Amino acid sequence: MARGRAVGEAPAAAQQRIARRPMTGYTISDGYMPGVLGRVVSLHGSYYAEHWGFGSYFESKVASDLAEFLGRFDGRRDGLWSLRSSDQVEGAIAIDGIRAGTVGAHLRWFIVSDAVRGTGAGGKLMATAMEFCRSRGYRTIYLSTFAGLDAARHLYEKHGFVLVAEEPGTQWGPEVLEQRFECRL
Repeated sequence: MARGRAVGEAPAAAQQRIARRPMTGYTISDGYMPGVLGRVVSLHGSYYAEHWGFGSYFESKVASDLAEFLGRFDGRRDGLWSLRSSDQVEGAIAIDGIRAGTVGAHLRWFIVSDAVRGTGAGGKLMATAMEFCRSRGYRTIYLSTFAGLDAARHLYEKHGFVLVAEEPGTQWGPEVLEQRFECRL
């Protein structure tokens, strides 16, 4: 198993304040574009390996789940947005709407690179995804994450998400304190 942290332990780097920088020179692109799958997987793999000790199990899970999503992507119910600077993907977020009518729309693969962290890019991606859900009439949005991702949690709560469940788990590889957040629109 990859070196992991104790359940609920935050990495030291995540606790450091990042100076706010204005988000300039970036655009949010809607839908699939060549290279987005690989870059989103790379961003997740690099960040979670460095800060949480996640390894190949996690990165391959992100890759296979995202590939499956893109293979069945339907723009009437699903959304994918990438934050770009020139041709480089610096962040992404997705809404998987396949079960929106029963358990809710699933917010997934939310990440921003170190290059844009602290610029407001994450908030812009979240706002884009939330507006998409409202435009589709989705009543509930949910996401799965784990304790210690404080900046992301702040954004989730700012957009109306509430923690509804929390328990130790290993769905991403190492044991973490898994969390489920929901937002009722």
